[in-house]
Amino acid sequence: MSVLVTNLLRALPSPPSQELFDRLVETDAFLLERIVSFGHTSEPGQWYDQEREEWVLLLSGRARLRFEQPACVVELVPGDSLRIAAHCRHRVEWTEPGRETVWLALHFGARGA
Repeated sequence: MSVLVTNLLRALPSPPSQELFDRLVETDAFLLERIVSFGHTSEPGQWYDQEREEWVLLLSGRARLRFEQPACVVELVPGDSLRIAAHCRHRVEWTEPGRETVWLALHFGARGA
C-alpha cells in the first residue's frame, strides 16, 4: 500500500482563469472534490440543478450562494458548511476577489433520485 499526502490548501502557481475542480475520491456512492475559486461566479443565468445531494465546506476565502426556492442568498466564511438537496437550484453569486476560495464538496445519494 502506498501513502499519498495531499494538502487541500496548497497554493496555486497563479490565479486560475476558471474555477478548478479536483476529483479527490470517486465511487458509485459519492464524489469528493476540491473546488478553487478566485473571484469566480456562475455564468449569468446559469443554475446548478444536480442529481445528487451536496454537502460543501468552505475551507478558505468567502462566498455567497443564491438559491432559487426559497429565494435567498447565503454567505459562507471559513468553517461554514451547507447541505444542498438534490435538484435545489443554486448558483455561485460571489467569491472573494483577490484570493483563493477553497471548497470541499461531497456529492452523495442515488443518481437520478
